[in-house]
Amino acid sequence: MHESLIRLAHTIFHIPLPDLLSPIADPIESLQMLLNKHSFTAISLDAAGLIALADLSTIAERTALAGNASWFDILILAPGIHRQQTAVEINRGELPTTGALTSGYVFRIENQATVAFLQRVGQPGCLTTVQVDGVAASGNALSRGLGELSSVTDILTLALYSTGFIMTIVAIIIVGLLRDFWALGVLCMLITARLLNTFVIRRRAKLTWKGAPEPGKMGDLLVLLSQDRWVRIKGTVDDLKAVTAGQWLRDQTMVESFITAFATLLVYVSAAIAANASGVGSLTMASLLLVSAALLGLSNACTRNVKMFGRTLRVSDPPKAYHRRLDMANELIKESGRNDWAIGMGLILPPTSSAGVKVAV
Repeated sequence: MHESLIRLAHTIFHIPLPDLLSPIADPIESLQMLLNKHSFTAISLDAAGLIALADLSTIAERTALAGNASWFDILILAPGIHRQQTAVEINRGELPTTGALTSGYVFRIENQATVAFLQRVGQPGCLTTVQVDGVAASGNALSRGLGELSSVTDILTLALYSTGFIMTIVAIIIVGLLRDFWALGVLCMLITARLLNTFVIRRRAKLTWKGAPEPGKMGDLLVLLSQDRWVRIKGTVDDLKAVTAGQWLRDQTMVESFITAFATLLVYVSAAIAANASGVGSLTMASLLLVSAALLGLSNACTRNVKMFGRTLRVSDPPKAYHRRLDMANELIKESGRNDWAIGMGLILPPTSSAGVKVAV
């Protein structure tokens, strides 16, 4: 073990062999002292812990894409841990007008994760079709999970996410072997903050009121987003209600607010005490946070579907461009056989005979 560490330090960090072969009783302590002496004399990493305070939205975006928080997320340490509960702001305040082509009702989608996904797939001047798939009727959780890895993109997303998970374990082992207890304490505090936020998210993301069940009935929705992005959502009525009606994340209770506040304080305290870590420990923490943020961001970018309450939202047809919004409206009116939804959404004018009728949206 001692000889392996010596060869590793000599090869990677170019530490002179005489220094490595000096008679020090503890080989781990020897390696730590030599790495600090020869590798970081020109750089100061005392403020490496401040990286954890960066207001990145990658963790909140991951929560919205997954529709919930997984216990595996605990070991994904990236900047923005203290902002996970702001996942409800991922839609940037937009609550788009929506019309039911089958019933004529007009309403707004207030599920922030669904709106954020529609914003992501929508394109200006184009109609994008999204399909909502229900829970698989057969097969265990493992077989369904493997079945979802249907493309190279899905496999790449899983690989990127898993790499960030493994990196945290490797970082803990490194600082543990070097006996850098300050760095180890910082990592443990960040993991604890992640655990507390995950616990609260999982409590908030419960399937609550979604309206009266309508088994077997098919639904068809048209969503008008900002910047002239139009999205059509298809699926059974019950599946559509699950991802559009009611709440996604309910409001926090007093106890949950206290837990998330404590988790936020842990992140700030970890940044304050990170300056006590050794040079190697600071470099390990900084590398872990930066690389994990990059991996999680790439994983989010490669994620094509959104999962929520056992349903999956996916793009079923590519965007179809139109010269005018009226052309899109007329085409859907002809297909649906009714125009009351279009009048309610303001896509067309009401007939002259009903000009005095007021439509409330």
